[in-house]
Amino acid sequence: MKRFSILVLAMLVSLSAMAKDKKKDPDEIGNRDVGKGVNFYSIEKEIALGKQLAQEVERQAKIVDDPVIAEYVNRVGQNIVRNSDASVPFTIKVIDAEEINAFALPGGFFFINTGILIHADSEAEMAGVMAHEIAHVTARHGTRQATRGQLVNYASLPLIFMGGWTGYAIRQGAGLAIPIGFLTFSRGFEREADLLGIQYLYKTGYDPIAFVDFFEKIQSKEKKKPGTMAKVFATHPMTEDRIAFAQKNIQEILPERPEYVVSTSEFADVKARVLAMNNRRKPEEQDANRPRLRRTPGSGTPIGDEGEEKQREDEDERPTLKRR
Repeated sequence: MKRFSILVLAMLVSLSAMAKDKKKDPDEIGNRDVGKGVNFYSIEKEIALGKQLAQEVERQAKIVDDPVIAEYVNRVGQNIVRNSDASVPFTIKVIDAEEINAFALPGGFFFINTGILIHADSEAEMAGVMAHEIAHVTARHGTRQATRGQLVNYASLPLIFMGGWTGYAIRQGAGLAIPIGFLTFSRGFEREADLLGIQYLYKTGYDPIAFVDFFEKIQSKEKKKPGTMAKVFATHPMTEDRIAFAQKNIQEILPERPEYVVSTSEFADVKARVLAMNNRRKPEEQDANRPRLRRTPGSGTPIGDEGEEKQREDEDERPTLKRR
């Protein structure tokens, strides 16, 4: 019996090692289940929940309706999805907001701020952010984290998500009671999203080091100018150990290629379009915030004979030009 138990344990350890190896093998992308784990949600329920949350996001946020920007970002994202472990279709939309932010809701509903395009220096950097968030969905981190936190009241879960994901991404300054323990992924989940994200980036043809470059850059910008990043990014920063972990895996599991996609002329064109859109909007925002003079009751121009007399007095007091 003891020998049998040892054999079973050895088999479990072996299977576990094989599963880990698959997660580190980019050739296995699409043929592995990276979302395994205790989860109270079926895929169908996860999609239904994500759809509900996405509708709330779209109700509160300003979605970019420029077809050139929307189509380009969606195409880049869908290309990464095709080269990922995704088991659900993705809906990708752009939010008109300058903060550096992107988030993917359970079930494949993905939102990215125009701030990512503004601060990214290449298409590969933008794609790196998208690949990381797509990895959170493929690994089902949202609902697995909810399950891990023992959120067993199914009736309240949508409300928790609604006050959480949506509030966190859209109304972070509105003083909402955000369940931080639910929203911030565990260190293990973040590292897993890093590991999967660099593989998706690599398989799509991008330089995976762009992922590390972008996060290092925005961390530096946040230190110089706090508030550059949305809180959803700032609460789980690209720490030194995460950077080292990503760099180590890039070197060890991703065979070097003679060339990668770094950027495209289309990225430069779309970025310029986003910047132009922002510049057009700023004068309107300044006009809306400009203080306006308001007359108090009784301060208007007098009417009748007294008003006419007052007007003549004012005209007499006006400066006049005299020839020398």
